[in-house]
Amino acid sequence: MYLTNACGCFLFNIANFVLNLQILALSVIMLLFEAGVSSSSSGLENQIFQYIDLHQNEFIQTLKEWVAVESDSIQPGLRQEVIRMVELTADRLRALGATVELVKLGSHKDIPVNLKFIIEGMEEAGSLGLEEIIKKENQRFFSDVDFIVISDNLWLNNRKPALTYGTRGNICFSVEVRCGERDLHSGSFGGIIHEPMTDLIALLDSLVDTSGRILIPGVYDDVASLSEEEKKLYEAIEFDIEEHKNNSGVKKFLYDTKEEILMHLWRYPSLSIHGIEGAFHEPGIKTVIPARVIGKFSIRQVPHMDISIGEHQVIKYLEDVFSKRNSPNKLKVSVPIRAMPWVANINDPLYTAATKAIKTVFGQDPEMIRDGSTIPIAQTFQNITRKSVMMLPVGAADDAEHSQKEKISRHNYIQGTKLFATLFLEIAKLPGKLQETSNTTTTN
Repeated sequence: MYLTNACGCFLFNIANFVLNLQILALSVIMLLFEAGVSSSSSGLENQIFQYIDLHQNEFIQTLKEWVAVESDSIQPGLRQEVIRMVELTADRLRALGATVELVKLGSHKDIPVNLKFIIEGMEEAGSLGLEEIIKKENQRFFSDVDFIVISDNLWLNNRKPALTYGTRGNICFSVEVRCGERDLHSGSFGGIIHEPMTDLIALLDSLVDTSGRILIPGVYDDVASLSEEEKKLYEAIEFDIEEHKNNSGVKKFLYDTKEEILMHLWRYPSLSIHGIEGAFHEPGIKTVIPARVIGKFSIRQVPHMDISIGEHQVIKYLEDVFSKRNSPNKLKVSVPIRAMPWVANINDPLYTAATKAIKTVFGQDPEMIRDGSTIPIAQTFQNITRKSVMMLPVGAADDAEHSQKEKISRHNYIQGTKLFATLFLEIAKLPGKLQETSNTTTTN
């Protein structure tokens, strides 16, 4: 489901607070323009900031109302809440004078940049069908879009704003080992059969060593070499290792230096084991031998790694390890999820505009960072539309995204509203080689 706005194209995870502050930023600019303020007026940014500061309590109240809607697309029982959030957003856009329809676009150029919105509420459930819509609309809806901005990640720390220019991809694997049709009692069969759990644990244990290095042959072959320019970016980044430990709740990392930690988070692949399905996991002891167990792990890929090649390498490796065990059990390896890594050019005009906006709002240049997680829509947009894509985080490192206590501070929320308003103005100042009115698509 998507809606379009005559003012423009942002793609949003409906539950995300960023949608709220972006629309607030847009509404502030429109209010000032309706009051007769020109985009060339001196002190326009100060007027915007003053308005936001004076009305921040109203903004916070609106945010409370929005986040109270349980628009969690991963839970089927809450799908109606996702729809309700879409309707609330549509009402808000209509109140700003936007035309909200299912597909048809209008045109509106009363503000310095022409914005397009796509509102999509199923990101956590995989955004099924979204890629097909982007392909279908590429020559129409996206034809006059210059930039795509995504807000779906965090700063590297709690103090300094950041711009994100790359993310890792992800391949998720399920490894099933089966010995029979039903579970067995360990007193009756333990010691005389090849147990599936033993085979599975051996397979999972063979994937990575104690230093975190992936043991599958060929995995690192296509990882890009570290350039001097990239190396300097890591050296300049402010990163407090102890703060990162505190945020994560762990006492020791695999690596000791800032550069090593960031590189292994961002530019090198990693393998994580996530769980075992079919194993007894409740409190107490149950002396059962599971007939069928499924191990689940994933590899975070980096730019230049080929997903299909990586998939083949993993499956062949697991089959080789399993064959050496001489087990009569059945092995089945499947790949339920594939997501591409993404990297952008930090010298692109969009990054220049965002850097200036951050400098204006926060009084300092942003950190240029990558993200170790996966946001597949970034690469999808870049591949299909061939537009400039950027990630503009507004949350701090301790916002605990995806956890039970996910939050955003009042400071980041209000300053983030100012940031998007300033970014719209900076995009409008870009060189004339762009369209007279730039279209900006933002996503989160």
